[in-house]
Amino acid sequence: MANRYYVDRPIRSTSGGAPRVRLTGSEAHHLIHVMRAAEGARVVVFDGSGAEFPSRVEHVGRADVELTLLERHEVNRELPRWVALGVSLPKGERQRWLVEKAVELGVAELIPLATLRSVAQPVQQALDRLRRAVIEASKQCGRNRLMLIAEPMDWPDFIEATRREPQRLLAHPGCARPGRETRARTGPSATSHGFPPPADRVLAAIGPEGGLASEEVAVAKAAGCRLVDLGPRIFRTETAALVMAAWAASG
Repeated sequence: MANRYYVDRPIRSTSGGAPRVRLTGSEAHHLIHVMRAAEGARVVVFDGSGAEFPSRVEHVGRADVELTLLERHEVNRELPRWVALGVSLPKGERQRWLVEKAVELGVAELIPLATLRSVAQPVQQALDRLRRAVIEASKQCGRNRLMLIAEPMDWPDFIEATRREPQRLLAHPGCARPGRETRARTGPSATSHGFPPPADRVLAAIGPEGGLASEEVAVAKAAGCRLVDLGPRIFRTETAALVMAAWAASG
């Protein structure tokens, strides 16, 4: 896959000659100082709308790069269903790792959650870093639509706001061991881990390292969330989130 760069504004065709775009900021810095791009080099740019544009470097400045767009390709590398994760974020670099892998798996939206036992507060600076991580991961894996990092939500607000989602799953250790559930439920409606087949829209919620408080679980169950147990081992938050995402992506 060609070197890919993100343009933070909509790319539109213009009349009178080949359309051009200008890279600035970190994208231009990478192309100029890391890739050592010269005039005539070929790259691909995208703006998050779903298309990608093979382009030619026309001018390399001190802090910007001017490109001529050669073609427009509508390239869909998204999942056949909408998948979202509501996650009580882990600490430090594990946040970035979670976002990177969620992008690679095709997750459409990640909602940071504030729960009673949350270990990291989703402040604006952290959200900005995660949104930049979405861009970097999209460049690497070839997605032309950016995973949305939503505004943080408190747990009760999240449960209430998502009531109309057709399939809401909550990862909760100990609610039902997959082996027992699989033995009890057989047939086309059950998977090897006791999960239902993924719907067209899947919303999976994952609590913090210490788990959700009993009252938070009760709120989710009362609102119709389905509790699922991921097995006999206790996963970290980011591992549980990606197990859920991988199940939704592979169904």
